Amino acid sequence: MIVGPMTHGLQQTNRAQGSARRRRRWLRTYRRTLLIADGLAALTAGLLIHTVHEHWALVIGLPPAWLFAMGAYRAYDADMLGSGREEFRRVLRGAVALPAIAVSCYWLLLRDDDVLHSMMQAAVPVAVTAVLVRLALRRRLLKRFATERRHRAAVLVGSAEGLGQVLPRLGRAPAAALSVAGVCLADPEQAAALGPWAEQVWGGLNELQNALHDTDSATVVVVPSPQIGGAEMRRLSWSAAAAGADFLVAPLLTDVAESRLTVRVADGMALIGVRAPQLGRGARLPKEVLERGLAAVLLILLAPLMLAVSLVVRMDSRGPALFRQRRVGQYGNHFTMLKFRTMHEDAEHGRDKLEEFNQNSDGLLFKIKADPRVTRVGTSLRRYSIDELPQLINVMAGHMSLVGPRPSLPVEADGYTNEIRRRLLVKPGLTGLWQVSGRSDLSWEEAVRLDLAYVDNWSFALDAEILRRTGPAVVRGTGAY
Repeated sequence: MIVGPMTHGLQQTNRAQGSARRRRRWLRTYRRTLLIADGLAALTAGLLIHTVHEHWALVIGLPPAWLFAMGAYRAYDADMLGSGREEFRRVLRGAVALPAIAVSCYWLLLRDDDVLHSMMQAAVPVAVTAVLVRLALRRRLLKRFATERRHRAAVLVGSAEGLGQVLPRLGRAPAAALSVAGVCLADPEQAAALGPWAEQVWGGLNELQNALHDTDSATVVVVPSPQIGGAEMRRLSWSAAAAGADFLVAPLLTDVAESRLTVRVADGMALIGVRAPQLGRGARLPKEVLERGLAAVLLILLAPLMLAVSLVVRMDSRGPALFRQRRVGQYGNHFTMLKFRTMHEDAEHGRDKLEEFNQNSDGLLFKIKADPRVTRVGTSLRRYSIDELPQLINVMAGHMSLVGPRPSLPVEADGYTNEIRRRLLVKPGLTGLWQVSGRSDLSWEEAVRLDLAYVDNWSFALDAEILRRTGPAVVRGTGAY
């Protein structure tokens, strides 16, 4: 038996009980704050509609109706609080349900056409207000309670090989995500294979209870492996429950967006469903139309800046202002990509002499810091990605997207495996996941992983998030060389 038998009542330590109480208290505070905020959001929306239609019944009835909608769509469930996208998705579902609640109230109670009309009008402002309030509260509350390390500390369980793939990912996670407090291995003799995480290994699976106790962790994450079967998994879940910790199982399939996952129960067995990626032309047509329109507007607005940059580039060194280069686009089709020239005119001829300084020698990319071929002006243009602005013309021409994988050189694409060629199923982008995650500081393997994750998980929400992160990434200039 890997994990000894235990009961919830006899073997929970005082420390585990105290930690569990702190966690429940945090959740109660968050839930209570959101209930009050949602009630005030509904009251604000009701007063807004009242100023137009003068219906006090709406002001009185909207807050309980909105709270009922939020409760019906489980917007206050403990596992959703602070989770982000899914939490906001449930808020929007409640907004869609609000007119149905209004109709029910109309038939059962009021029979007032004006109140029914006003209640339906209130759905949009109450949803917008609730989402904005939740965004502000979520950021503030998570920051406030981030000092309680228990809310994000986790003990990972699995084999050395399986955890070796997961641990680096958690190490790059934002502060509000899970952090590694300890590791329990199914094969503790292979602890050295974990490298820098070997010091956090507590031992075998039977040490889970001690690891949770001593690290004061609130979460157990199990990475399935051949050594951990169904019976062992069940015993591990008992250990987590006895310590008052959440029990999570990491799927073997990684880099799948939450929106693509579903859970289906068949004969008492939970199955994880994965929806197919949106790769069809029809699904991406609205994206292309919107991006071409945005590119046209940006070109008009940025025309004075681009003209000034062109003049500075010409004055700084000999050669044209624009640099033209063949790149590989969607489905492997070649196109001419435009950039402001940041290197000396004969830079391509000197590349062979610099191969030994390649920062990305683990892959197909060629990037070096302090490249001697870069001009004085080019260094600044690269740091703040100003050299990329002419690619807006490529977006308008339909060769590129505003958001997408990094555009490849033909010599790079020729060396792609079948798996990596999947990134050519969509148009390359002016910005993308790799650009907002470290740019040239990333290894080739990590850059490919991010590009493939974008291809498989594309959505308008993902594009909006990448565009939101692009500004801060450009200002920081991390990995830009």
